[in-house]
Amino acid sequence: MTLPTMPTRTRVVCSGHPVVPGDLFARHQTITGLRKLADYLEANPAVPVEEFGTTYTVWINATSDDEGRAQIHHIAELLGAEVADWIAFGGYCTARRAFGRIRYTAVYKPARRNRWGLA
Repeated sequence: MTLPTMPTRTRVVCSGHPVVPGDLFARHQTITGLRKLADYLEANPAVPVEEFGTTYTVWINATSDDEGRAQIHHIAELLGAEVADWIAFGGYCTARRAFGRIRYTAVYKPARRNRWGLA
């Protein structure tokens, strides 16, 4: 599949959240890569896999904690998942869903953790 080249990073709003056309290419490459990996592992049973699965983590960038929380809540809604918001206690705000032994996790790291140099 050939995708058109986008000369600018024009933002399109979808469900209240911006989608950057260049991100669509990264999304396509990620999905294609995951499918190739699944096909490869299925065709090569001697290649080991993680016994307890693994997590695909997406880190959310935001200009404020309110924006970060809003993005996590939106992703949780799309996933049909609950939000775990530990920002008030010095933690993260997350949404996660399991697909068998593979977990999709969206994480927002609050701004103050960045200022303090915390992971």
